[in-house]
Amino acid sequence: MAATNDAADGTPDFGKDEGRKPPAKSEQTRALILETAMRLFQERGYDKTTMRAIAKEAGVSVGNAYYYYAGKEHLIQGFYDRIAAEHQAAVRPVLDRETELEARLAGVLRCWLDIAAPYHEFAAQFFKNAADPDSPLSPFSAESEHAREAAIDVHREVLRGSKSKVPDELRDILPELMWLSQMGLVLYWVFDRSPGRARSYRLAARGARLTTRGVALSRFRVLRPLVREVHELFTDFLPGMTRTDSPPSDA
Repeated sequence: MAATNDAADGTPDFGKDEGRKPPAKSEQTRALILETAMRLFQERGYDKTTMRAIAKEAGVSVGNAYYYYAGKEHLIQGFYDRIAAEHQAAVRPVLDRETELEARLAGVLRCWLDIAAPYHEFAAQFFKNAADPDSPLSPFSAESEHAREAAIDVHREVLRGSKSKVPDELRDILPELMWLSQMGLVLYWVFDRSPGRARSYRLAARGARLTTRGVALSRFRVLRPLVREVHELFTDFLPGMTRTDSPPSDA
């Protein structure tokens, strides 16, 4: 379920676009419920926050809260969508300015860390839910597909606008592998306790450099089967990315 970018007061600013028409009241209510939920999740923890508490704090009826979000899981999906939308907007100056793949990718990863910064403590509390492969809150779940595809689209643009030459047969594969690499960074960030998450920023820079080298090596025909095999490994075994339109290569 997609969320709007219009934020209510009293919570971390999700971004406001001056000059836009004011959102409809229904969208304002949706945003208010989402932002109230995120504040309570951070203050009380995800498990201890109920839909009733969210509704009361937001000043809406419980039925109204459920009208916009069928449950806490749907609120998290709204949060995922909003973070993805913010990230797509934040990377625009980087992608418009940079043409070198390493600079583009490093900038994209830094933007994500900047946007996620206010939610670090919440992410640490929430991780046990998102880490469950059967949970709809997992980034690999079917419920997370919208936000996941938005994130992969960013990496498609990272490649498409760079000077790096990418073999046609790998154009659809490499962005997914780059997103999986970003998920590794996210996992590290969740547990990073360095001041200002400085180690996560260093990891993002070094990861961008390593990924750029990997993309450069993929131009060699002899290494392309290895790239495809790595991709198949993830798509065959990671929940949410498993392909159902073709059988696995082996039993």
